[in-house]
Amino acid sequence: MQHTEIYFKSWCPYSRRALRLLDRKGVNYTAIDVTDDRERELEMRERAGRTSVPQIFVGDQHLGGYDDIAALDKAGELDRLLAADQQTEKAA
Repeated sequence: MQHTEIYFKSWCPYSRRALRLLDRKGVNYTAIDVTDDRERELEMRERAGRTSVPQIFVGDQHLGGYDDIAALDKAGELDRLLAADQQTEKAA
């Protein structure tokens, strides 16, 4: 089953924007706060290959950070990716 996950830091404005965008889209997601969690931050870095936050995943697919999902949204692709995620969850 695919699921949307977002690694974020509480003080990061890009993290807040990404969380708001996912909320506006009505996405069920797991928010992983790495503000004070070095182990989870290292997990994020290994999965994403990036050190910045936020990092967003749909299943095993890495979508990137806020700028990346905002660009996908503008291109009309984000809804398709998220809809596939939500349909997978409902089928399980």
